[in-house]
Amino acid sequence: MRTAVVKAIALILSGDRELVNILMVTARMSISSSLIALIIGVPLGILLGAVRFRGRSVLIIADRTLMGMPPVVCGLLFYMLFSGVGPFRHLKLLFTVPLMILAQVVLITPLVIGNMENYVSGIAEPVKETARGLGLSGWKVLKLLVNECAYVICSTYLLAFSRAIAEVGAISMVGGAIAWKTNVMTTAIMQYTNRGNFTLGVALGLILMALSLLVNIMVTVLQRVIAR
Repeated sequence: MRTAVVKAIALILSGDRELVNILMVTARMSISSSLIALIIGVPLGILLGAVRFRGRSVLIIADRTLMGMPPVVCGLLFYMLFSGVGPFRHLKLLFTVPLMILAQVVLITPLVIGNMENYVSGIAEPVKETARGLGLSGWKVLKLLVNECAYVICSTYLLAFSRAIAEVGAISMVGGAIAWKTNVMTTAIMQYTNRGNFTLGVALGLILMALSLLVNIMVTVLQRVIAR
């Protein structure tokens, strides 16, 4: 184990081309999917948490159900839609990074919505009362809610990014884990470990943990700035 770790560190420092390619594909997929999920999920989560309307409970139940969707089920769905017999086969997106991003967005967005809805439902009424006292209405109330949610939005993005970078099931099905094209760190770790190439597997594992630590530090710093 110690030898594998030493070799892995040496491989990272050498700037191995295959390692760099896997890292770039992972970054593109994780950052894109988590940001898209955040952009879609935050407004919907605030809406579900702050506004009472007919059918709201049904939407919340549906969202919580989707939060528990197994990644392989999501991957299977997209595979059937975009494979050679699927209705979207003409788009030729199967085994490409864009389809991996799309599958990730479907998996992550319900988590973002649920996290925001859970928080906003607890602060919506006090914020509305404050807004009424200040004579605010409409978009100004929404803006006030968003300001109150700034800290939680940061932590929600951390959740989304962590979910994206750690995913295996869905992206391996729709991406195919093709070398130099759709292979990301999680699928590559599985591949190289199964082949007995522990050096590259450990190197990818170390990078994965380092990236998670870096994102955590950045989000924590941002949260402290917002808290001030």
